[in-house]
Amino acid sequence: MILPKWRTALALVLGLMIAPQGALVPMAHAAPACVGPASETWINITVDRVRNSRGLITATLYPNDPKRFLVKNGSLYVASTPAAAGQTRFCLFVPHPGTYAIAIYHDEDSSGTINRGGLFGIPSEAVGFSNNPTIFLGPPSLRSVLFKVEHANQSITINVRKF
Repeated sequence: MILPKWRTALALVLGLMIAPQGALVPMAHAAPACVGPASETWINITVDRVRNSRGLITATLYPNDPKRFLVKNGSLYVASTPAAAGQTRFCLFVPHPGTYAIAIYHDEDSSGTINRGGLFGIPSEAVGFSNNPTIFLGPPSLRSVLFKVEHANQSITINVRKF
């Protein structure tokens, strides 16, 4: 069936799709191009204070479980996006609405791991956490970085800094 051009244009404007029988039906709420395992829930992340455009901004998503926070294989997943100097913006899928924590690092050499240096293994690449907690003599507590995702398309800003 060929539909008049005005009907097709109207469908696009109203966010509708045209079924094979010519009926107008609502389109499913489509997620944007996000990183991580696809789901119906995502958050928009702005990473501030990115020093340069080299490498990747890597986000690690943690559940609300103190036994898994900042522990090897404790994350739900790790996802990366190209770094952009100043601010890097990207979308991250989360499994479903709930309470999570995010750790970010600027993987300048794209090695896939956070570089550490010095006697105490302090990260030599810029790092940051959800809620931007004050970091002093060690990593922040899980409680200080937890945030609620109540619905898709929420936004958060994370500042990264180098120690």
